[in-house]
Amino acid sequence: MMPEVRRSFCRFCHANCAMLVTVDEGRVTKVQGDASDPVFGGYTCIKGRQLAEAHNGPQRLTVSQKRVDGTFTDIAMDTALDEIGAKLAAIIAEHGPHAVAIYGGTYAFQNSAGVGSAMAFAQGLGTRNIYTSVTLDQPAKVYTTMRYGSWMGGMHTFAEADVAFFIGNNPIVSHYGPPGGLPPFSPSRRLRDALEGGLKLIVADPRQSDVAALAHIHLPVRPGEDPALLAGIINVILSGGLYDKAFVQRYVDGLDELQRAVAGFTPDVAAARAGVEESQLVAAARMFANGTKGVVSTGTGPEMAGNGTLTQYLVSSLNIICGRFCREGEKSSIPRVFTPVTPRRAQVAPPMALYGEGFPASRIRGLTHLGMEMPCNVLADEMLTPGEGQVRALIVIGGNPVVAFPDQDKMTRAIDGLELLVSIDVNAESATAKRADYILAPKMCLEREDISNLSEWWYEIPYARYTEAMIEAPEGLLEEWEMLWELAHRIGTGMPLAGGACPMDERPTKEAFLDLMVAGCTVAPSKVRSDTVDGKAVIYADLHPVVEPGDPDAPGRFDISVGGMPDQLIAYGSADQPTPEFPWRMVSRRSRHRFNSTGQNLPALRAKRTTNPAFLHPDDLALIPCADGDTVRIRSAAGEIVAVARAAENMRPGVVSMAHAFGGPDIGADGVHEHGASTNRLVSESVSYDPITGQSLQSAIPVSIVPA
Repeated sequence: MMPEVRRSFCRFCHANCAMLVTVDEGRVTKVQGDASDPVFGGYTCIKGRQLAEAHNGPQRLTVSQKRVDGTFTDIAMDTALDEIGAKLAAIIAEHGPHAVAIYGGTYAFQNSAGVGSAMAFAQGLGTRNIYTSVTLDQPAKVYTTMRYGSWMGGMHTFAEADVAFFIGNNPIVSHYGPPGGLPPFSPSRRLRDALEGGLKLIVADPRQSDVAALAHIHLPVRPGEDPALLAGIINVILSGGLYDKAFVQRYVDGLDELQRAVAGFTPDVAAARAGVEESQLVAAARMFANGTKGVVSTGTGPEMAGNGTLTQYLVSSLNIICGRFCREGEKSSIPRVFTPVTPRRAQVAPPMALYGEGFPASRIRGLTHLGMEMPCNVLADEMLTPGEGQVRALIVIGGNPVVAFPDQDKMTRAIDGLELLVSIDVNAESATAKRADYILAPKMCLEREDISNLSEWWYEIPYARYTEAMIEAPEGLLEEWEMLWELAHRIGTGMPLAGGACPMDERPTKEAFLDLMVAGCTVAPSKVRSDTVDGKAVIYADLHPVVEPGDPDAPGRFDISVGGMPDQLIAYGSADQPTPEFPWRMVSRRSRHRFNSTGQNLPALRAKRTTNPAFLHPDDLALIPCADGDTVRIRSAAGEIVAVARAAENMRPGVVSMAHAFGGPDIGADGVHEHGASTNRLVSESVSYDPITGQSLQSAIPVSIVPA
């Protein structure tokens, strides 16, 4: 039989690149970009091109495992689910539903039913303890900006922008840009094409990243001082009358409060605090304000660097005062197909808080749900703190909390103290899975149906995919959502979904589950599936919403004074600076060859790099002193790690840059070259955390560095 080439899309990361999959005798032998796709044009990254190895390689777990007397043994899926269901039921009967927690990690998002089923399972149990990786790295942009109001017509898209401002975001490597930023679809080529077409680009980043190297203005901002930079830019725009006066007069309240708050951040003061040239700060402010379309956007770095909510407030304020929104008669941005959407109108939806009073509360640090989930940075204490509501069982779906969460030693103690840990993972060697009572082996992406509901938050057209399974999975494996359904069925709880209760007498098909999960969306998954021809994307051009006129009686206005944010900015301006005991600041970075903690067990990716280098300017290597390739000891107020030093001319002096999600707690100094070290050993989630989101200081960490 000749090999067959089929169309699908990648689910190694959230970009969901269009792919051609070669199948030979039931095995995937090759994946490559689909040049015929109108959005991706044949683009793939090195990670996605490893899908054949990921599915077929010896590192993949294809049989579920149970810990017996300290070692793992194979167990049939049904037997494992029977035992887990019985244990969960007993824990709930004795301690109540809040004793069970669910964490959806990176790979819960890569299955289109993963997070939706986790939320439904948690609601069916009645537990408040549902967590996802969103609250680890970017909760402020997701959960706090709506309290200032939101424009119902959507923000400008990158496709129509004549100016773009990226803060702490390197989408050429991360393949991440929030709506309005650079979409993760062949990002390097797309950015270069936009620049050739006249786009003006501003980048704020402590290092000269891939995108910063292409910028018209690169602001090498001092780590953690993004609020000073943004406040200075807003000061220039307001004092110079460069904002959209007509838009502000009609739709914005609180301008006087914002103006009062930024008054102390004159260009000279702001530039000195942010560590940039005053002339460049002023030039960036004028370049952005003089553009007609285009937004300022951030990556994960600025939120991880402390003051995440304040930073996102200033980002929102800058976009608001410059009126960077789609207007009446224009096509609305980010149209979406699988996500229920509100009417697209030229008006402001009133401010709305997605946290605080009225939301389920954690027992820890006074934090509450953010939307429908609990902040990740309370989970360790929820497991360790005795009393009513203590978490005693944890189900981890496609995640690795031991590596991903702050304070690795504390999280390890918490994990090890559980009565029941279930890890759904294809990698039995992950730091979390190795500690599990059960490791459930799931189907992998090319073995299942999926829709493009995650990536549609970046599509600028109504683009939708429903992919079929490319190959059969190994016998006995289930998808993550199927495992949760089976557990709910055994325990006797339900799974409430947007379209109603999921049938619990017989497990539905995935198509039926997806239809229920996204009920109310523009086009049902089953309809997209029937509209799909030869596996290609379906583009519903006639369903692209146009911004309708605003309701003249609508009371909604942006409020950029809500929540006392102007006063928080003033307080930030007078706050003490880090002690000289820790003269360097460590910032996070992304890797081309990893997606968070995934990829470290794939040979082609390990061949690129095994460790997690500490990138430093050559002048800093001389100060330490050490040479390129030497090991160094990096210490913070919370802990220390050993890392391999690497010289990098593009680093700002005084800054060290390392990737997150490397190295488990069992990796000592002698294993740093082969496995890397976890920067989360330098972090405490109970010190210097955001009072709204609970986000800990995971970047811009004050550290000292000495030879190891």
